[in-house]
Amino acid sequence: MGKFLVVHPVGGDMDMEAAAPLARAVKANSTTDAYWVRSWYVPEEGKLYCEWDAKDADAIRGAMAEAAKVVPPPPVEGVYGITGMVSGEDYR
Repeated sequence: MGKFLVVHPVGGDMDMEAAAPLARAVKANSTTDAYWVRSWYVPEEGKLYCEWDAKDADAIRGAMAEAAKVVPPPPVEGVYGITGMVSGEDYR
């Protein structure tokens, strides 16, 4: 299982409350092969960054396609594999 970052260009005025139905649909369609972990919204960039644990990028695309049957998803700029992570806790 790897870590992935999915980048969605959503614009600088995304309504987090309005995004709740999409979040529920994505969570409901997460599987053991593609599991949505969390997201960060950066209004200055107009982007939503979503962290996933997944076997591969195709598994994420499949989970998002299933969620899209319930709620239209935002566009996807890219699905990127994370090859390394550093935490401040690593340097306590």
